[in-house]
Amino acid sequence: MWRDEAVLAVIPARGGSKGIPGKNLRRVGPWTLIEWTARLVRELPWIDRALLSTDDPEIAEEGRRVGLEVPFLRPAELATDTAAGVDVWRHAWLAAEALHGAPFPLSVYLQPTTPLRRPEEVTRTIDVLVAGGFAAATTVAPVPGHFLPEKILRLDARGCLHPFLDRPAVANRQEAPRYYWRTGAAYAARRRTVVEEGRILGPDCAGVVVETFTPNIDDPVDLDFAEFLHRRSSGSDG
Repeated sequence: MWRDEAVLAVIPARGGSKGIPGKNLRRVGPWTLIEWTARLVRELPWIDRALLSTDDPEIAEEGRRVGLEVPFLRPAELATDTAAGVDVWRHAWLAAEALHGAPFPLSVYLQPTTPLRRPEEVTRTIDVLVAGGFAAATTVAPVPGHFLPEKILRLDARGCLHPFLDRPAVANRQEAPRYYWRTGAAYAARRRTVVEEGRILGPDCAGVVVETFTPNIDDPVDLDFAEFLHRRSSGSDG
């Protein structure tokens, strides 16, 4: 519980993946991406229940093996490339409440594709959510300088380059606005936000800035990089 409010962890892991077939069952170091997330949950004693949402029987079996609740297989319409994460979260949230016969005022959404996130990043996310009175919160990291919007270009139909933004770049880097991207390490929200309003982002969604880079695994090179970082951190590189 977090400040006397029950907390549900939802782990979304569908079976279909075009970039890496069987992605959620792939390993980084000794563990599958599912087991990485289950181990993370065990390091967060304030999580009351952890539910895996998947449409894949093999992923469901792996989830049960590592101690996650898997009370259902996700409906097909929520297991497509175009299914919204908030709809997956809402479906699992309501299923958990029906299963346990009680509401969960708070929830965290932990995607297995960020296996190297740190427990303290998740804890900070729910702490910011509750302490700040926000509707939702998510981890973000600073956008690298070479990816700033002022430096991005677009091509027109003739193949000519144009600035992405219709304003001049700030000459002094210290005066330039700071931009952030979502790392995917953790989302936290109140029940009203996800279940009743069906949203996550908005003007009342807090950004929790993390400086440590944690790769979000979408394609094989991300998997290789995560393996490299894991080996380096565990002292087994080379």
